[in-house]
Amino acid sequence: MSTAEPASAGPPSAAGIPSAAGVPSAAALPPAVREIADGYAFTGPALDLGAVLLDGTAHPAAPVRIPLGVLNRHGLVAGATGTGKTKTLQLIAEQLSAQGVPVFLADVKGDVSGVSAPGTPGGRTAARAAEVGQAWTPRGCPAEFYALGGQGTGVPLRATVTSFGPLLLAKVLDLNETQESSLGLVFHYADRNGLELYDLKDLTAVITFLTSPEGKEELKGVGGLSAATAGVILRSLTMLENEGAGAFFGEPEFDTAELLRTTADGAGVVSVLELPAVQDRPRLFSTFLMWLLADLYQELPEVGDLEKPKLVFFFDEAHLLFKGASKAFLEAITQTVRLIRSKGVGIFFVTQTPKDVPPDVLAQLGNRVQHALRAFTPDDAKALKATVSTFPRSSAYDLGEVLTSLGTGEAVVTVLSEKGAPTPVAATRLRAPESLMGPVGPAALQAAVDGSALTARYRDAVDRESAYEKLAARAARPEAEPVPAAPGGPAGGGEPRRAPEEEQEREGGGLLGQLLGNPALKSFARSAGAQLGREISRSLFGTSRRRR
Repeated sequence: MSTAEPASAGPPSAAGIPSAAGVPSAAALPPAVREIADGYAFTGPALDLGAVLLDGTAHPAAPVRIPLGVLNRHGLVAGATGTGKTKTLQLIAEQLSAQGVPVFLADVKGDVSGVSAPGTPGGRTAARAAEVGQAWTPRGCPAEFYALGGQGTGVPLRATVTSFGPLLLAKVLDLNETQESSLGLVFHYADRNGLELYDLKDLTAVITFLTSPEGKEELKGVGGLSAATAGVILRSLTMLENEGAGAFFGEPEFDTAELLRTTADGAGVVSVLELPAVQDRPRLFSTFLMWLLADLYQELPEVGDLEKPKLVFFFDEAHLLFKGASKAFLEAITQTVRLIRSKGVGIFFVTQTPKDVPPDVLAQLGNRVQHALRAFTPDDAKALKATVSTFPRSSAYDLGEVLTSLGTGEAVVTVLSEKGAPTPVAATRLRAPESLMGPVGPAALQAAVDGSALTARYRDAVDRESAYEKLAARAARPEAEPVPAAPGGPAGGGEPRRAPEEEQEREGGGLLGQLLGNPALKSFARSAGAQLGREISRSLFGTSRRRR
């Protein structure tokens, strides 16, 4: 992990904005530029994006900025491939880190790791800095590198199947609404009967059991699982396993509180999730990112509006999340985006056009950085027109023309002011990132991972007793005892299910013995009410709640 010190932004000018030598006075600005600049003259801490661009000329005395306190109002970074979206993420991330805000970045193409190393001076970087009045200083950010299931170079990220939940897993498996509902029934049954779903073989074992004669009896009180639906789910699980995705599910499960860390000197840690190794499974990594957000939402306390966010989360390739999503899944996303703001978390969706994001979600994205769009086809022209319609109507620009003529590293910006009102639309020549614009070498990346304190904690997978082992043990007994029945009555011919209190006394040790001895409680601590350890509390995406 890089331990580079965050560099000072330099002495503020009279307007409270970092200045560079040779920047013209604001009084010399053209009237149209001055009017735009007035909309970005914030008094509190802010991130510097670049300089106002008008008729091909950048005006460094008219900086374009985002107030730090509104970054939990979410945002969108959009634009065609090759227009500079990744560098914009890097520019924002390094400034957030310097101001003590942790950042999460999904690195789909493998070129964001350079945020941990100082940039290279000279050449195009120096030219860009001069154009926008930037006092450029090379610096890297403290960074932590992760990899889904350890596939790639990074601290392994895993989630148990039960905490992932049925809605998110249904999205990964590409199930329809009927199949999604049946999968939810399987999770419900497992929760109620103490069958821990840690990995994919646990889920496969429970589904297989529930389609057996004995399992069908168990489901009579809560519904049924058709053999055809079970077959579809099992085949999808097998395909997922064969693609190597089984490594993403299991223990030790990643604690999302790790994403909220700062260094001893107060810099925010930039968490980089390396994804090149799973580019052929885009549905999985986009859904896994949603799991991270859902878990944060459930665990963080309400804090309202803060002076600066607790975390800013960049959701790259966001269109993959919404493509083919069920109505229930989209509703859960919308609710998460709407409510996580009050937990101090900001989300930036990164995609090609705003139309990739559902309207209910797009309406909540107050900060916009729109890179160039192309209009080579009729569909492109429709997308351009739709994009223009999402900006404030009053503008000094012909946005249709500007959006097709922007160069690499230029964007149209509008953000929320400190009072929550939209700022004027500003065509902007963006600043150059001060960290390395490209990946660090493999040796440096591996050294950072090997030196991380988290590697020892999450590196080795653990396979504890769970649903698979319990059901296998039952099947091996000559006369297997029935699994405790779900609500609605005992299984046919089986002993009536005891109340939780009777079970505790029968097994010995009382409640304390149950707490100390039950593997499910040790792993999850997610029990609810009187049925302690039998039913996991779920919300939003069906993800389970855990106590820190």
